[in-house]
Amino acid sequence: QVQLVESGGGLVQPGGSLRLSCAASGFTFSSYPMMWARRAPGKQRDVVATIDADSFTDYAHSVKGRFTISRDNAKNTVTLQMNSLEPEDTAVYYCLTKNPYSSRNYWGQGTQVTVSS
Repeated sequence: QVQLVESGGGLVQPGGSLRLSCAASGFTFSSYPMMWARRAPGKQRDVVATIDADSFTDYAHSVKGRFTISRDNAKNTVTLQMNSLEPEDTAVYYCLTKNPYSSRNYWGQGTQVTVSS
């Protein structure tokens, strides 16, 4: 079955950087789009970065220029490099994918990112 396992979250000071990783299994990774979403306290869960099967990327306005999503099809991993972090980036970050044939979404368990001094 589809499994997505995130790692790399933690506590970082404002202006700092973190790199999140997601290990994927159970599907043809290279054919699926991959996304990172986040849910801040008291807010809905929003997608912040997308990379499709052709490695075209898209970002939410709030993170554009600071976050970079990338994928390694040989290792079945997707990463999110987060720079210039702000307290507003504090959230649980989720790795997700969407089956391109059924449109079903699959989510990881999430990893906490806290930006605070």
